[in-house]
Amino acid sequence: MPAGNPRLAAGRARALGLPTRGTTGPNRLRRVDRWMTRTPRVVTALRRAGDPVIVDLGYGHSPVTTMEMALRLRSVRDDLRTVGLELAGERVMAAAHAADPPRLVFRRGGFELAGLRPTLIRAFNVLRQYSEADAATAWRELCARLAPGGLLVEGTCDEVGRRCCWVLLDASGPVSFTLACKPAAIDTPSDLSERLPKALIHRNVPGERIHELFGMLDECWAMAAPHSVFGARARWTESVRLLTTRGWPVLDGRRRWRLGELTVPWSAVAPALAD
Repeated sequence: MPAGNPRLAAGRARALGLPTRGTTGPNRLRRVDRWMTRTPRVVTALRRAGDPVIVDLGYGHSPVTTMEMALRLRSVRDDLRTVGLELAGERVMAAAHAADPPRLVFRRGGFELAGLRPTLIRAFNVLRQYSEADAATAWRELCARLAPGGLLVEGTCDEVGRRCCWVLLDASGPVSFTLACKPAAIDTPSDLSERLPKALIHRNVPGERIHELFGMLDECWAMAAPHSVFGARARWTESVRLLTTRGWPVLDGRRRWRLGELTVPWSAVAPALAD
């Protein structure tokens, strides 16, 4: 583990990590929740699990987004158990009123996951305060604690959930990268770059693939301007279609594009190797 973050490198006898600001609100994470309920890789993992446990890591001052995730993912499998984890004991105590044991509980915990082996972890707006190296260590820590076939969804969004970016990981590492937004709430797709996860936010510079993706997507957005007469969703959909004609390996289809989503393999945006 890197020496730059002593709490991340602390012993496993206590909760690992740094407290988040705790900012949250209703429906802030609805886009990633919707994506999880409709993404075959996630759905398959949950349906195949013998005892599926979902962890919401660092849910903040209010448990509302954990409650929403638990409810939404029950559309995939009704016997899911959801655990909200927070480092701050007072946040866990404040969430007690929302508990519905055993389907929804709240515990004190961090990157050690309170000893759990979840099938799915959602970690949003948790790693932005870490260095790139420490965030990579956190990825490894979390993925090592997944149940067999488990997945991690790690990302960042704005305060109202209209601009989001996230990475899907399994035990071997990153699998895919997703952009999601309310198309009417952006001027250009590169507006989403301010919400890149820690693994990519410092890589949005010439020579890196994520920079190339945003540059080309902005070009496609400009070319799709005539579609604005049909609404911002139509313009986003056409922009992604144009992106595919330029060779980008988009993983999803038109139905997902109309939701303001775009998913590519991690290899398409992975950072260049350091010199």
